[in-house]
Amino acid sequence: QVQLVESGGGLVQAGESLRLSCAASGSIFSGDAMGWYRQAPGKQRELVAWITSGGTMYIGSVKGRFTISRDNAKNTVYLQMNSLTPEDTAVYYCRNWGAGSDYWGQGTQVTVSS
Repeated sequence: QVQLVESGGGLVQAGESLRLSCAASGSIFSGDAMGWYRQAPGKQRELVAWITSGGTMYIGSVKGRFTISRDNAKNTVYLQMNSLTPEDTAVYYCRNWGAGSDYWGQGTQVTVSS
């Protein structure tokens, strides 16, 4: 069984940065995908960024501002978020998925004030 624990959320002002971390306990495969989702109040959860052995992908609204990375030795994935705007306010969730597996973290709140 894998557990994902996010950390690094908080309250920041527009233009500032945050780095989210997602630490996995238990074994995950380096070839599995890991991603960050977010859900704002009254909106559907959306995939923001993901990373596989083949590379990284981002949704348009965060491209150039957010960077996803992973440290396989630490079983940890990161999301560096720069130039934050109030529209980035949401609960951010980490997900790990692969053949026969699908795990979610509990979420971490990111609030960006204007």
